[in-house]
Amino acid sequence: MSQAEISQQHRMLGHPTGLYTLFFAEMWERFSYYGMRALLVLYMLKGFLGYGDTQAYTVYGAYTALVYMTPFIGGMLADRILGQRLAVIIGGLLMAAGHLLMTVESEWPFFFALALLIAGNGFFKPNISTTVGSLYAAGDKKRDDGFNIFYTGINLGAAISPLLCGFVGETYGWHYGFGLATFGMLVGLAVFVMPNMLSAVLILVAAAASAFGLLVFRPDNIYAILINVFVAICLMISAFVACRALTKGGLPKWAGARPEGMDSRHDWKIYLGVAVAIPIFALLVSGFSPFTQPPTDEAGNVLPVLTQEERVAKRVALLEKFDVDDSVIEVVKAKGIEGELKQRGVPLQLIPDATIESVSSGLPSFLGGIVETFLSEVSKPAGLVLTTLGFLAFGYLIKETFRLDKIPRERMMAALVLIFFQMLFFAFFEQAGSSMNVFTDRNIDRVAETKSIQPADVGETIRLEPTQAQLGFSRGGEVFTLDDLDQLRDVIKEYDEIEAIDISWPVTDGNVGMGVANRLDELPTTIFQSFNAIFILIFALVFNWLWATMRRYGFEPSAPLKFGFGLIQLGLGFGALWLGARYSSEQGMVAIFWLTLCYLLHTTGELCLSPVGLSTMTKLSPKTLVSTLMGAWFLATAFSQYLAGVISQFTSVDSAAAEGFPPPSVTVNIYGDVFFKVGAVAVFSGILCALISPLLSHWMHQDKVVQDVIITPEGEQ
Repeated sequence: MSQAEISQQHRMLGHPTGLYTLFFAEMWERFSYYGMRALLVLYMLKGFLGYGDTQAYTVYGAYTALVYMTPFIGGMLADRILGQRLAVIIGGLLMAAGHLLMTVESEWPFFFALALLIAGNGFFKPNISTTVGSLYAAGDKKRDDGFNIFYTGINLGAAISPLLCGFVGETYGWHYGFGLATFGMLVGLAVFVMPNMLSAVLILVAAAASAFGLLVFRPDNIYAILINVFVAICLMISAFVACRALTKGGLPKWAGARPEGMDSRHDWKIYLGVAVAIPIFALLVSGFSPFTQPPTDEAGNVLPVLTQEERVAKRVALLEKFDVDDSVIEVVKAKGIEGELKQRGVPLQLIPDATIESVSSGLPSFLGGIVETFLSEVSKPAGLVLTTLGFLAFGYLIKETFRLDKIPRERMMAALVLIFFQMLFFAFFEQAGSSMNVFTDRNIDRVAETKSIQPADVGETIRLEPTQAQLGFSRGGEVFTLDDLDQLRDVIKEYDEIEAIDISWPVTDGNVGMGVANRLDELPTTIFQSFNAIFILIFALVFNWLWATMRRYGFEPSAPLKFGFGLIQLGLGFGALWLGARYSSEQGMVAIFWLTLCYLLHTTGELCLSPVGLSTMTKLSPKTLVSTLMGAWFLATAFSQYLAGVISQFTSVDSAAAEGFPPPSVTVNIYGDVFFKVGAVAVFSGILCALISPLLSHWMHQDKVVQDVIITPEGEQ
């Protein structure tokens, strides 16, 4: 595209109107991705698979790593053959199919769904970000602000999805949550390909439907209501602004077009490659588990498979143990014979589970344990593929870097160093989807109790709806655990005739102070996955204003220094979780305040690093490598995702499964100790990045515009 074409774009609020099309296309794609991510680990732990911690973390780490590995390939294919626009469409279709397949509760469809999402993200993710950069001229100071607006769209989708997909999936059934994710992906794809006026109508209709859903499908909790109302308002404001922009004009035809001189004659090879890659990805993310021996216990004995009658009897025994109403038991007996009661899978033994002793050692042994476990994980299929591609990809980039002239070469060197630090950042940050998510489920006090047990209640037997408020308290001499709670709630999910379950609770002296509440007074675990995104919606414009103001007066920190600030704040966030664990209740429950503070610090750290990083990559890369470098950015994130999966395994508590799931008082310090060590490493890395920031800033040559950043077909800059 020429400078004239860029300058002739219609603008709104100082930005090209095409930015608002990309804003909503990416928003709905992130809605689908984060909606699925919020549910994924919990689904593997509590759904039909019934995985243990180590198996769930391994599959999650392999999936997220491969999700961020494929954009490197998708970026190169777009640069050389497809162009960004067609690549985004292909990716959207694959991802929509993947989300839809997640609604099928069977092992093979589950892994093929993950494979479709992996392949689709490879085409979608790097190319829509690159298209944003192409809307701005070389050296345009508005580019950073445009990426901040685009980044706000990403986080608006990430805020909505846990509130809708997560709540619906946890409360009504996993397949309903994944179905909503499918809807989001299809809307995002339609916004990208439809004419401007139809896109505007679709944006308004989908936003109104989602806002309505946020107000209807929610907990009966004042804090949850306020959160949902805030997000719904943000969504509707964004929709009206986007519709206004689309009336002036949308994405220009030249944005994301095929490379000059390239046509569709090679496209069939790419489609064939995708068809071959999907079953390979399914095998990689599963660890080839469909071809392993039958599940065994820790002694190596093959575990028996229960008959349908045995499974029904086991469920009935559970309900009778908690003195559930006879009408509920009769429904389970009648419907169980019809085959509605699903058998959960059995966790495969992948690595030794972490114990309190194994994570309570010092920081050096913790780092050594990460290296040892990482080397073990790298030897697995997904790890081998990721490592091999990483060496090839970064070897290619390093080779191309040293073929460049001095200024573009030094810029590429700075970009590669920043990619390393962002890899560290996201290795820690992505605990949010795994260990932090499970920590929230098991140890964060999420219930707004309507009342609590008083001394006068001792000796009585009360009836209550089981919630997280009972975790860690004894009932009839046995500690009530999360496993008990989940099994009781499974009954509600599996049988439409059962809307709620009450259990009997003989009150003892040890129960004094225990909260009593209804199910909807408890905040679902997945809701907290939206905190990071909500804080970004609140603070993104503040940071945008802050950087602009500091830039105007000549005090804006350099990109490398912002990276350092981001890592330090990330580490302090983990420190908040450690403090929360130290000051937990006698039952091992941690106040929501500490988790909220952690997400706040993680968000401010992310705002220092991630949107700046995306913009910096497009500014530092020569035109011939722009999508490839963006793909490398996501490939480095793939390594961080894999490392995140390794770190999360140090919080596993599967080893306690033989004697029943442990109470929160046992698990709280396992998480707290690991979070402390992660935080310490993050702070140290941030200080190191800040110290070398002057050298990196020199290599970036911010006072110069590289000649080949944007070249027109006629060669005019």
